[in-house]
Amino acid sequence: MPCCFNTSTIRPVPLLDKIRIVGEAGYGAIELWHDELDACLAGGAAMADVRNALSDQGLIVPTTIYLADWFDAPPEEYPVVLEECKRRMAQAAELGAPYVIASPPAGEADHDLGSARYRELLEIGATMGVKPSMEFLGFVDQFNTIEDALDVVERCGHPDATIILDPYHVFRGGGEMESILKLKPEQVAISHFNDAPATPPREEQHDHNRVMPGEGHLDLARYCALLREIGYEGWLSLELFNETHWAEDPAEVARIGLEKLQQWWG
Repeated sequence: MPCCFNTSTIRPVPLLDKIRIVGEAGYGAIELWHDELDACLAGGAAMADVRNALSDQGLIVPTTIYLADWFDAPPEEYPVVLEECKRRMAQAAELGAPYVIASPPAGEADHDLGSARYRELLEIGATMGVKPSMEFLGFVDQFNTIEDALDVVERCGHPDATIILDPYHVFRGGGEMESILKLKPEQVAISHFNDAPATPPREEQHDHNRVMPGEGHLDLARYCALLREIGYEGWLSLELFNETHWAEDPAEVARIGLEKLQQWWG
């Protein structure tokens, strides 16, 4: 069963401990964040230590998170931003991750510029063996729906272009789950998975409001049915930023999370 764990769900835990906890819980994959990886390396670990920890637990890394600022960086800042993107793509490739998540702009979204730069990222990634994947975020000003991400994927005209799905972001951005039917399975790099409470109002929610699947009001049964309808057979990755869970036993959070994923994706 393709169940994955995003390390944001137990974020305060050191990276190598996260890998052990996730493996012992029974997941098949783990999504890693570049800031956590950098902190681990700054603390004295080597990339070989991270790779060995993953191998010891039998975990693969479907994606790493994330490439920032590339979409809308001013021309004079873009070369520096691009170098950082290259560094992170190289890290992803070294961990064997097929994808690295490319985050959208927070404000005005120039789709022509973003599409050209996304293609550039894909072309660079092709030389490294990693594919940047376009993410939409429900709480940003404009780039907050499946349609937004799909528009850039189609405009860039690159065969490796994909998007990241997430039921929370579909809800938070005011989009429709049925928009999943506009996608081909090969256009979805990974699906994050979570739920959202009925309160506060949608427009006031942010990452920390996410809850475990089945503990909110989203129609996750329909979400999973739509994934299956388009033929998606990839990873379903538990992604929360809920500080309540950060304060709990991380092994227990991982165990419960796996049960929730299996309930919906079994």
